[in-house]
Amino acid sequence: MSAPPQRIVCLTAEAADWLWRLGAWDSVAGVTAYFEPPPGARPKPRVSGFSSASVENILQLNPDLVVAFSDIQAGIASRLILRGCNVLTTNQRTLLEIEAALALLARIVGCEAAGESLLREFRKQLVPVPEPRRRPRVYFEEWNEPLVTGIAWVSELIERAGGEDVFASMRSRGRAPDRVVMPEQVMAAAPEFIFASWCGKPVSIEAIRRRPGWGQLPAVKHSHIYEIPGADILQPGCGLVRGYEAIVRRLHSAGPIASSTL
Repeated sequence: MSAPPQRIVCLTAEAADWLWRLGAWDSVAGVTAYFEPPPGARPKPRVSGFSSASVENILQLNPDLVVAFSDIQAGIASRLILRGCNVLTTNQRTLLEIEAALALLARIVGCEAAGESLLREFRKQLVPVPEPRRRPRVYFEEWNEPLVTGIAWVSELIERAGGEDVFASMRSRGRAPDRVVMPEQVMAAAPEFIFASWCGKPVSIEAIRRRPGWGQLPAVKHSHIYEIPGADILQPGCGLVRGYEAIVRRLHSAGPIASSTL
């Protein structure tokens, strides 16, 4: 593009949030329904969910750039490209890849300096806690039917918070279907903490408690089952700071682990 885009449609919430933080909100023409504008931010038309979007509604906004995320939105991106749209689709999975994607978007909108400043703060807020005396075993559940364990950045945050992700060996698998685990695997891993965020629907902690055989899990016995809002843990952007703080707070208030600096 010969100049920074002036009409950007964000099909993913973290991109819209990032553009607002960068001071580029006036360049946003439309957003996903999963993004709630911060107080004072002028509302924008909502044109998509996450796995679905109205191509016609997007085209009516006359975008000069559409921002999408992951293989799940590949079909939407393809349809938009076929209709002549410029589409930026990233597929970040790790914390480093998240930083790179945010830096790229900052460059595209001509906000490199603001982006660098915000990313420094992002790194500062996600600094690992002091090495704990013992790392509690943690199971993160991204979906419940079937059970899907956490994506790479979630696993990394668990480790930074002083926990041990019981399915860390699976975190390099980018697609959710490749991170499916069986209930028996969770039982064998005996997690002491369970964190859950079910991709856009409320977590039922009681349903987790009642799963056959799970009553013997340390996490269930000691009531260490916690929901983390999807906006705080499943969107690869600045909201991860809130999710990280929630994990740190739960791990370090429930057992004899070194105190968090956050």
